[in-house]
Amino acid sequence: MNYAELKNYDIANGEGVRVSLFVSGCRRHCNNCFNGVAWDFSYGKPFDRSAQDEIFKALKPDYIQGISLLGGDPFEPENQRALLPFLRELRARMPRKDVWCYTGYTYAGGILQEPQANCEATRELITLIDVLVDGPFVEDLKDIRLKFRGSSNQRVLDIPKSLRAKAPVHYLE
Repeated sequence: MNYAELKNYDIANGEGVRVSLFVSGCRRHCNNCFNGVAWDFSYGKPFDRSAQDEIFKALKPDYIQGISLLGGDPFEPENQRALLPFLRELRARMPRKDVWCYTGYTYAGGILQEPQANCEATRELITLIDVLVDGPFVEDLKDIRLKFRGSSNQRVLDIPKSLRAKAPVHYLE
């Protein structure tokens, strides 16, 4: 997996001060996507051990609440396979840090509604996420008043509660 950008201090993509990882690769190609440059899976730099160590270092300060995964799309199967071991390690090393993830795919009962996005990593990866912002960006539904999402069809979901309820539970209304 490659990544397009790493922000060590981000307040726009989740609550609190966060580290944000923008992965490369997206097949959805939403009209007027804010990050179309990251559609290409080969764009950017390799998500190697050095990049991961840089993220762990950036996450260390107490004032950093957690990490946000954006794209591209973290839930493209290729990206899931790379992110799963990273998130396992993050949870083991830094269990108090929260994980937000943005995807153009739609959450449905512990997996993604769109079959092409599901792979052997999907179910476990979802369990390692605290908040999932799901759904494609739809320009006709764009609303700049919305918190942490670009269009009104997108949902901000509390994944631990959603998994327990076996149905989507909104984090924000």
